[in-house]
Amino acid sequence: MNDIFEWKRLLFNDLPVAFLLEVLFRTVVMFIVVLLTLKFAGKRGVKQLSIFEIVIIISLGSAAGDPMFYEDVGLVPAILVFAVILSMYRMVTWLLGKSKKFEHFMERKTKSIIEDGQFSLHDFQKEDLALDEFFTELRLRSIEHLGQVRNAYIENNGTVSIYFYADEEVKYGLPIRPQLFDLKSSTISKSGIYACTFCANVQQLEPVSAKCSVCARTEWVEAIKTTRIV
Repeated sequence: MNDIFEWKRLLFNDLPVAFLLEVLFRTVVMFIVVLLTLKFAGKRGVKQLSIFEIVIIISLGSAAGDPMFYEDVGLVPAILVFAVILSMYRMVTWLLGKSKKFEHFMERKTKSIIEDGQFSLHDFQKEDLALDEFFTELRLRSIEHLGQVRNAYIENNGTVSIYFYADEEVKYGLPIRPQLFDLKSSTISKSGIYACTFCANVQQLEPVSAKCSVCARTEWVEAIKTTRIV
């Protein structure tokens, strides 16, 4: 086994054991540099980060990692990289505040996802948000069906804003609980109120195949009209 694994090379890559102390020092220095950079850049939750800020975080991680354990990477060049990244970040945030065109280029606009309990198809289809992911967001807010939702928006920072109907205004809507939504079918087995699984349009249907009057799809699930219990 000793012939197969060169343990000293494998564990230390021919570096002296004393280099571990240098790694410890380098790591502490770069950790402090990252901490100070993020402090001066301003902190926001991960979900609130813009695309540019995510690029900043990735760049900082790369710039911080190498000097921590590569002996041929000096600390001063790495710190200079941090200073340049911070300067660029400040410049971009200044431009965001000065130019609407630049802001629209860098940041997503707020998009309407639900209007009066139905999907806003024009805006919703342009978003990269998967339907399952969106339904998860709603269920976490104790929403059982879309008839409870008056409006929902995807903000430019990726968060979802939701406005509810009052209990007395709740109407029939598309159920989003998996055990109900998964009962969707193109066959209408009995008369009743159904919701289109694509656009959430609600219609009174008879036991025949039917096309949605909004999106022309043919897959339905029974609509429900329960109020929210928080």
